[in-house]
Amino acid sequence: MIVREAIYHRPKLNWSFAVDSRHVAVRLRTKRDNVASVTLHWRDKYAWEQSLGATEMEKFASDALFDYWEATVEPPFRRLAYYFELRAEKERVWFTEGGCFDRLPERPQHFEYPFIHPADVFAPPEWVKEAVFYQIFPERFADGDPSNNPENTQPWGGKPEWHSFFGGDLQGVLDHLDHLSELGVNAIYFTPIFEAPTNHKYDTRDYFKIDPHFGTKETLKRLVAECHKRGIRVILDAVFNHCGKTFPPFEDVLARGADSPYADWFHVREWPPEVKEGMPTYDTFAFVPEMPKLNTGNPDVRNYLLEVARYWIKEADIDGWRLDVANEIDHSFWREFRRVVKAAKPDAYILGEIWHDAQPWLQGDQFDAVMNYPFTNAVLDFVARGALDGKGFADALGGLLASHARPVTEAAFNLLDSHDTARLLTVCGNDKRKMKLAVVIQFTFPGVPCIYYGDEIGMDGEGDPDCRKCMVWDEHAQDRELFRFYQRIIRLRREHAALRTGRLRFVRAREGDGLVAYERVAEDGERFLIVLNNGDAPRSLALETEHEQWEDAFAGTIRRTADGKLRLELEPYGFQLLRKTNGPE
Repeated sequence: MIVREAIYHRPKLNWSFAVDSRHVAVRLRTKRDNVASVTLHWRDKYAWEQSLGATEMEKFASDALFDYWEATVEPPFRRLAYYFELRAEKERVWFTEGGCFDRLPERPQHFEYPFIHPADVFAPPEWVKEAVFYQIFPERFADGDPSNNPENTQPWGGKPEWHSFFGGDLQGVLDHLDHLSELGVNAIYFTPIFEAPTNHKYDTRDYFKIDPHFGTKETLKRLVAECHKRGIRVILDAVFNHCGKTFPPFEDVLARGADSPYADWFHVREWPPEVKEGMPTYDTFAFVPEMPKLNTGNPDVRNYLLEVARYWIKEADIDGWRLDVANEIDHSFWREFRRVVKAAKPDAYILGEIWHDAQPWLQGDQFDAVMNYPFTNAVLDFVARGALDGKGFADALGGLLASHARPVTEAAFNLLDSHDTARLLTVCGNDKRKMKLAVVIQFTFPGVPCIYYGDEIGMDGEGDPDCRKCMVWDEHAQDRELFRFYQRIIRLRREHAALRTGRLRFVRAREGDGLVAYERVAEDGERFLIVLNNGDAPRSLALETEHEQWEDAFAGTIRRTADGKLRLELEPYGFQLLRKTNGPE
């Protein structure tokens, strides 16, 4: 029996969305393994009989409780009225905006996608789908200009502490761009580079000045220009939720209290602003007194920050912004921010730092993407922590795929570690087999992969500050085999559209088992099969492939059995990437 309580759809959001200026994707949720097939019946509401259509929906994802179905249609007049027909054995149910019915009503109440407006099409910059990001924490990447080092600079490679400096700067990045080009990345995300007293620079003193320990505005302009020559995009960190205690407007508030002309630039709960019994009397980031929260509801604050966003795009030709603590700033500010940034550079990438479900920010009026920590957690829970088996892993990723519109998923910023987390190798228990397994998932999953500096040469580290070690530049101390692995997986992703924008479908994912297989299929028929052995024993897998021809796209052993099946042999924590070579199905 079809479980009607589980059936769900509503127009817009991730349930019906414009894929482009002509096509609409429509989704439906049903109870898992409860419905055999779904047909989407659709038409134009003003051309009733002339525009009838019926499209079979595809089950594109599942999670622990539900199946998710999708169909993409091209309404002739960009308007869509529709309802669903569900089938299971001998049962049929019609689902309309008026509810579920055993028989289709004579005048069904249709769901509607009213009209495809170009402004409503979620369209992140096209270059982002081709990007492989590399995150750099500037103070720890390379010391290219010792003359600008702080007085208390420690010898390069020492143990990082909360307040230690090692002299990394923008010139150091310039000096090592060959490393990034050799690796194959084509985009950089920098943590903050504006003037601030700390090594991390998340406590900004001057938003219009490059920190003197990192260089000058001219250094940044040279760096961006050189990156662009190499085909590398550059995005900077915008810390607009809060500033630093040395930000001049806040210093004025500390000095003059409520009489300061900047008093409303901040959220002071009790005057004077001070720390009382360990707690600041003003709003801050995470109760850190040195990071007072900015009042983005104040017009002067908004104008100041929006000018910062515009200034560095125009002045240095940067390619976008990563937005720190983005979920703690009001939506109206981010809508205005988007208008300003896109006017300055239409293909700028706007990336929000949000660690949880971020759908309210991803409707096309605010961000192009967020840092995809739900993806991070699913991968690490499966590969590193052992908290998910194959089915649990597939369910987690299936739910993630269903939770956002397809264009959102394709632009998501998929990371496995960062300056805010323990390093990937450490989370994997220093087992490089597990690390590689996680990276294979990252580079074969929809979205934009990002490598945290040094992961590619085997750097480890616990949480902050240990994850912010100095980059290792002595090649004898680097893991060059791991570097070559990253080169190959990056090259594979950049060369094949199926791994960037192809549909994903799980082929094998079972309870209590770590042997998982999924495929990526592009619109032109290009097809990849990714097989993962997340276990400490060798595994083999026989696949029914008929007369299809496959090539080993990465490494491993492929052989056919006597009955023609394809048999894969996987080492513990091993993987196989297969590519179909005999054209579209």
